[in-house]
Amino acid sequence: QVQLVESGGGLVQPGGSLRLSCAASGRIDSFNDMGWYRQAPGKERELVAAITRGGSTNYKDSAKGRFTISRDNAVDTVYLQMNNLKPEDTAVYLCNGHRRGLIDMNYWGKGTLVTVSS
Repeated sequence: QVQLVESGGGLVQPGGSLRLSCAASGRIDSFNDMGWYRQAPGKERELVAAITRGGSTNYKDSAKGRFTISRDNAVDTVYLQMNNLKPEDTAVYLCNGHRRGLIDMNYWGKGTLVTVSS
């Protein structure tokens, strides 16, 4: 069972930056794709950014140009660089690993809280 552990969250002022990390206990290239989701209080979980095994990326519209997802297979870690943060980015950010197969499998971390406030 692969475990995903997020880190890097915290309190930041509007316009600031944070880099989130998602460390896997196994090989991240065993996943077809990995992603960062977020969930704000009272709102549904939403995809922020995703990266495939081959390195293709996609982003939520509001994250384009501000957030960058990347992966380092050598250390089995996925990152989310977040710049120009806004109060509406405040949420718990969760790492996801997705495997396609006869049954799709999704693995989740417990999340890291990002608070954007002055």
